Amino acid sequence: MKKDIEIPIAKDIQIAVIREWNNEFLSKDWNAYLINNSNDSIEMVIVVSKGFDGDVKTSTMRHGIGTMEPKSYRKVELLQEDVLALNNEFFVTFFLENKLFEKRFLFQKHTITEESLTHIPILNQQGILSEN
Repeated sequence: MKKDIEIPIAKDIQIAVIREWNNEFLSKDWNAYLINNSNDSIEMVIVVSKGFDGDVKTSTMRHGIGTMEPKSYRKVELLQEDVLALNNEFFVTFFLENKLFEKRFLFQKHTITEESLTHIPILNQQGILSEN
């Protein structure tokens, strides 16, 4: 029955977009990071990302992250300047305590900007945290 289905809520997981220097291309790039701010390891982590705005859509990207230790972070992908004008969605799934968790993060179009940067403590860098 429906009442017997437990839907766990993913907590202490976030996506941050960081503006950082790229030594290889000698430029400042926007990079998305997954943050595990919990006290537990999460396993079989997958991040699916895409950009969209009406009929305009990017390719869907899938990233197998694997296991993340507690209080850690991992780079997910580089965000091209062109996609910052779109809504950017990150859908994260992972296992914790033998249960499947999922969470959707959305950066509204034109919100990833230099003016929106704040300090992200776990990364010790300037960036933008997801709202969801």
